[in-house]
Amino acid sequence: MKVVAKKVEMICVTDTKGNITPLRFRIENDDESRQVIKVDKVIDREQEKLAGNLMIVFTCQSLFNNVEKRYELKYELNTCKWMLFKI
Repeated sequence: MKVVAKKVEMICVTDTKGNITPLRFRIENDDESRQVIKVDKVIDREQEKLAGNLMIVFTCQSLFNNVEKRYELKYELNTCKWMLFKI
């Protein structure tokens, strides 16, 4: 997987236990157009510290331009920001 580290706009669901599940996100392409990606499957979720910041890392699978790909989404707990980290 290639590191892209782009900020994304996310729609997610939080259950009564506080577990976050991403549903779909919007990313800005290089030509400044926006693309909406539906998260088809959450394969794994784990916590990590990146530069001292606690993050939840989601390994997901979706269709990108009619090609099924795996990627990583990161959610930073301190700032509540989402990032497409690897694709």
